[in-house]
Amino acid sequence: MMLKCVIIDDEPLAVDVIKNYISQIKGLEIMASFNSALDSLEFLQENEVDLMFLDINMPVLDGYSFLKSLSNKPQVIITTAHEEYAVKGYELEILDYLVKPIPFPRFLKAVNKAIKNCEENKAENDSWKNKHLFLKINKKKMKKVYLNDILLVESLKDYIKVITPNKNYIIHQTLSSFTESLPSNRFIRIHRSYTVSLDKIEALEGNSLEINGKRYVIGRSYLSQVKDIILED
Repeated sequence: MMLKCVIIDDEPLAVDVIKNYISQIKGLEIMASFNSALDSLEFLQENEVDLMFLDINMPVLDGYSFLKSLSNKPQVIITTAHEEYAVKGYELEILDYLVKPIPFPRFLKAVNKAIKNCEENKAENDSWKNKHLFLKINKKKMKKVYLNDILLVESLKDYIKVITPNKNYIIHQTLSSFTESLPSNRFIRIHRSYTVSLDKIEALEGNSLEINGKRYVIGRSYLSQVKDIILED
């Protein structure tokens, strides 16, 4: 498993040190390095990054303000000469905090945390792809449906419509009871009529979200919680 890394630091010597350390560790790949946080924004929006090495004190936009601006953060290891900002860093859910000059053993320890997290996430995702349930689509037939294929579930009073990319299934069950049977870290109720898969949300705008090219209204009483969960995710 190869972790894709980005370095953001305005000190060329510090960047060289991190690059040298990364070159000695199997499983890490440097995708890019930037001398300012602003320069990295477009790259992070267009590329999937697993691990970011980030300095704090940089011109124009400091590391912590930059982290707060990101809606989808990779794992972050802070690299800085100022140890007094460590507590603030952990409040932003960073993986580790390294103080310059960084000894290689300490760097390796931080990186091993990142590798372990990615391996655990991959194992969880592989397991998730195999999870399924059987839907009773008529009196005699039960249909196997993988949870990862479900886009959303729509309430039809005493029935629900389970929507997947290829087919929809109508079953006799309430939305509330069906939602309770789904993993809460993967599905969220957004309206009295809809429960959606968090992984399938493509866009969020105002009081609606987009799944598979279609927009769905978020209920007023659900809006605050839904936005918090989606943006945090």
